[in-house]
Amino acid sequence: MREPTSPYWPVYIVGAGPGDPELITLRGQRVLSQADAVFYTGSLLPEGILVHCRPGVEAIDTRSLTLETLLPQIVERVRAGLRVVRLQDGDPCLYGALHELLLRLAEAGIPFEIVPGVSAFQLAAARLQVELTVPELVQTVILTRASGRTRVPAAEALTSLAAHRASLCLYLSARHVEQAQADLLAHYPADTPVAICYRLGWPDEQIWLGSLGEMAALSRHAGLERTVLYLISPALQGLAGGGSARSRLYSPDHAHLFRPKFRY
Repeated sequence: MREPTSPYWPVYIVGAGPGDPELITLRGQRVLSQADAVFYTGSLLPEGILVHCRPGVEAIDTRSLTLETLLPQIVERVRAGLRVVRLQDGDPCLYGALHELLLRLAEAGIPFEIVPGVSAFQLAAARLQVELTVPELVQTVILTRASGRTRVPAAEALTSLAAHRASLCLYLSARHVEQAQADLLAHYPADTPVAICYRLGWPDEQIWLGSLGEMAALSRHAGLERTVLYLISPALQGLAGGGSARSRLYSPDHAHLFRPKFRY
């Protein structure tokens, strides 16, 4: 459906999920099935995700492109009246180089729509069969990365974030794992459980469980350098760590609008 103030189809920026073609949303699948041209990063998305495209779609692998070479190709197709999808791994709002793309599309007068997707940290929790916000144990989830070629603001340094001892999901950090481990150990105990999740949603997905004190050694032993999510959380202690804590939402002595308290 065209934007009412534009003669062009919007560029649909679709979150494909972490890899499994079945983890795309229904809206994302529908938009993808209607596309004339799909731009995707082959190093981050398996070709299996293109099963949702119609026959004859133009699929362009952008892994070797810069924004300066990608954008003109998108704009050219939009102005030719084609329906264009920019397919991104996970959710576009997280570490997806989305900000600069949106600025350039707006400058070119091209409308766009963002279709959210499942992020790797959500699939990690599902695979591990845990809740990341266990009552009386941990109620905060932090999504962050180690500082590398993309610098992290000083106020968001891992040593500062670790002070919260929250469920911390560490993206794009395998090459800096020794420093990340040292920074986290400033506040987390060394025996804090860690899940090292490699290529979540792909056929060769692997997950290693260990402690924060072992995180770097386990990573190096497995030869991990990219496509890794680290999940550091007391919630990984499972039932032993969570104890008898439970949410108030379904407690029999908790009344609310839809479940008034009975009086006997």
